[in-house]
Amino acid sequence: MVKKLSQFSIIIRTKNEERWIGHAIQSVLDNISKPEIIIVDNNSTDKTLEIVKHFVEDPLLDTKSKKYTNIKIISINNYSPGKSLNLGVKKCTRKYILILSAHCILKNFNEKSLISDLKNNVCVFGNQIPVWNGKKISKRYIWSHFGEKKIKNLYSKLENRYFLHNALAAYTKKILIKHPLNENLTGKEDRYWANKIVKLKYNYLYDPNLIAEHQYTENGNTWKGIG
Repeated sequence: MVKKLSQFSIIIRTKNEERWIGHAIQSVLDNISKPEIIIVDNNSTDKTLEIVKHFVEDPLLDTKSKKYTNIKIISINNYSPGKSLNLGVKKCTRKYILILSAHCILKNFNEKSLISDLKNNVCVFGNQIPVWNGKKISKRYIWSHFGEKKIKNLYSKLENRYFLHNALAAYTKKILIKHPLNENLTGKEDRYWANKIVKLKYNYLYDPNLIAEHQYTENGNTWKGIG
């Protein structure tokens, strides 16, 4: 018997993510009951979308299977992180949204707890465990922000600003429609959003119990040394 449908839509941005996208989607299905998944693809030229389609639920087949779910694939041109996420948000049909990196593997997700926290916070972002070729590495540089305690409006001394990371972050759809991400930025759209939102007297939360393994990629922007 399949559990009640999740109240979450999952947004995953992709560009040539054939190595990890299957792992990311499978981890979502393992932790979340029949979510809606929105893939926002930036002109992938590898097998990314072919792999994604292996998880798409066929309406003519048994919809009770946990191996498949409702997946929408959206193509984007003139990519920016904020533009892709805002587009994904508009396509979501559920009340809550989880943004997940295409090279993250979701390890722990408590829907009831997240929804409770989102009543008092505009965002809950989670704990990322950096993994390099299968090896969990020390949490240095950016990874040092992902500690073991819940923190409201986490301030980064390293970056001298409020810190939020969209590789694993939950929102209500309502707040992202009201306060969309900046589409003109080429990166760090999450930090700029956090700093804007705090100025508007909102709160957001870091929750170490929302967990994903973040796999190393050569083009990853959050990696600065390993070991």
